[in-house]
Amino acid sequence: MELSSAVIGYLGLAGMFVLLALRMPVGIVLILVGTLGIASIAGWNAAISTLSAEPFIIAGSVPLIIIPLFVFMGNLAAVSGMSHDLYESAHAWFGHKRGGLASATITACAGFAALSGSSVASAVTMGQVALPEMKRFGYDPRLSTGCVAAGGTLGILIPPSTGFIVYAILTETSIGKLFLAGILPGILLATLFLLVVAIVTRINPALGPPGPARSLDERLRASAKAIPMLAIVLVTIGGIYGGIFTVSEASGIGALLALLFAVYRRMLNWETLRTALLNTVHTTAFVFLIVIGAHVFAPFLAFSEIPQNLGAGIAALDFGRFGILAVILISYVILGTFMEGFAILVLTLPVVDPLIRQLEFSPIWFGVVMVIVLEMGLISPPVGVNVFVVKGIAKDVPMGDIFRGILPFWLAMIVCLILIVLFPDIAMFLPRTMIGG
Repeated sequence: MELSSAVIGYLGLAGMFVLLALRMPVGIVLILVGTLGIASIAGWNAAISTLSAEPFIIAGSVPLIIIPLFVFMGNLAAVSGMSHDLYESAHAWFGHKRGGLASATITACAGFAALSGSSVASAVTMGQVALPEMKRFGYDPRLSTGCVAAGGTLGILIPPSTGFIVYAILTETSIGKLFLAGILPGILLATLFLLVVAIVTRINPALGPPGPARSLDERLRASAKAIPMLAIVLVTIGGIYGGIFTVSEASGIGALLALLFAVYRRMLNWETLRTALLNTVHTTAFVFLIVIGAHVFAPFLAFSEIPQNLGAGIAALDFGRFGILAVILISYVILGTFMEGFAILVLTLPVVDPLIRQLEFSPIWFGVVMVIVLEMGLISPPVGVNVFVVKGIAKDVPMGDIFRGILPFWLAMIVCLILIVLFPDIAMFLPRTMIGG
């Protein structure tokens, strides 16, 4: 008996979930299921044609040069000591307060996010710097690990963000506008995290005891070390906002400035350069494989007509546009508890993006909302990638304690999400005023 396209599509989705549950890489799963699905519906000629063409098209796409360049910029920032300078600067200003080291960690995570574009990189880098310091000053492990895991998630919200880049590619929206749309929500979320630290340490001061106060001169000297990082961020993001150069040009300029700073600091030798290049290649290959997989998987979904049918079914719900938005966001929160963020993007956007446009929501605004939901998934059990990253650094802290420490920050994300839904201009103000946008 010949199966219909829809049945083949649902079987493909089921098989994909099984393979993801077996921890097969997302990109490989998308390519495998997409190729077999196209072959089952449209024949092997169509499948082989798609499989042979898409990798070369993606690999040769000039706009995607921003991925390795921005990733290289972040890796250079890590090896040149910028992450340590950021933490020291924040530590000098906040360390003497209750929970001050946790606040310094979140502030440094926000700053490093503007260079790395990766949540995992932010959590690893800042965790290695901040966790030993907080342990030395007697911080409760729940607060110390929670603030690192949550602060690290800012890496995919504050630009440059690999999450925004993949979203822009899949939805054909402006990367520059998405970057700008993430700035104010990123600042808002970081502020909410700082508020969480203030509240929990006020309720229980033992969670984060104050450290020694620094003199004004010490604070200014520590702050001066963070100036190069701020300069790179202002040049790259400010240049995009002012229409001085494109996103691709900004990525090249940012990588060059980070390279020059590493040379100036005499932190660049063959070993550190090799580390930065290898990490860049690893991350770039991971993202490119997912993008290639998405472009192989998308035709399979189109042939199966599943996106059209699901979109029509959701649109037919008599919930109103905000009711449907709520259903979508709740679904994302649930998916985030057991699926990796990039997989969620690739699997759901073919259905959700046309629906969002049909409901007359801005795809730029929704990109910000979606990334925040993906951030929640990064610290949600049982997957919680950032939680496992922090656990790898703080091996003596039980996983349950880390998740308990994360809960207040997770609730802060909910508050941030509600505020951006109620006040869309938090995300849309900068893109609307973008010169040349």
